[in-house]
Amino acid sequence: MSTRGSTSGVVYVHSSPSAVCPHVEWAISGTLGERVDLKWAAQPAAPGQLRAECAWTGEAGTGARLVSALRAWPMLRFEVTEDPSPGVDGVRYCFAPVLGLWHARTSANGDIVVSEDQLRALAARSRGGESFAHGVDEILGAAWDDALEPFRRAGDGAPVTWLHRVG
Repeated sequence: MSTRGSTSGVVYVHSSPSAVCPHVEWAISGTLGERVDLKWAAQPAAPGQLRAECAWTGEAGTGARLVSALRAWPMLRFEVTEDPSPGVDGVRYCFAPVLGLWHARTSANGDIVVSEDQLRALAARSRGGESFAHGVDEILGAAWDDALEPFRRAGDGAPVTWLHRVG
């Protein structure tokens, strides 16, 4: 029996070549322990690409396992969120082909949590206001937001598949 708490989150596959879509479904299925049948739709921000999203429930740490499974296809654009659960921070992961992976802890309302150590390190290496502002953008994942935002907007109103981890 697992000692980890139950949580939930969402997988957003913002863009995938059609040939990779079945592999994405298999990767998510293998991670969640149940068959996944995503509702794929055209991604207007990348003609010829498809997008899908699914909400999931499972034990804490499932979000990281989903990210590990999806990183097998470096041409994907995706995000995975995991909600906070008792004793465990929430987390948000973003992946864009040129940028790679970014992740951060999140609060109950979804804000990025910046730790004291991150702020101290940023203050120590910053050489002025502009340098500090650039460092804040790095911590908050601004480059990933900029890269993924056109794909997020293109998915407004898309259907969501609800999944539950078994076991």
